[in-house]
Amino acid sequence: MTCRAGCGACCIAPSISSPIPGMPRGKPAGVRCVQLDESNLCRLFGDPERPDVCHRFDFDVEVCGKNREDAMFLITELEDMT
Repeated sequence: MTCRAGCGACCIAPSISSPIPGMPRGKPAGVRCVQLDESNLCRLFGDPERPDVCHRFDFDVEVCGKNREDAMFLITELEDMT
């Protein structure tokens, strides 16, 4: 399987400590990344300014589940455990 376009869970649920353009201190868990557009697509996808942590994140059914709701739940649970 591949990443679900328009999901955006990985840009909302986890905290990101790396600087993001528009969010120089990163972002807290549960906060929508400023680079996530209204269609839940990353404005920085393919851009060298995209943080490495975002670039390294890849779809995994164990993390992303069967749909966006699963992904939000599972990623939030993982965030809470760390």
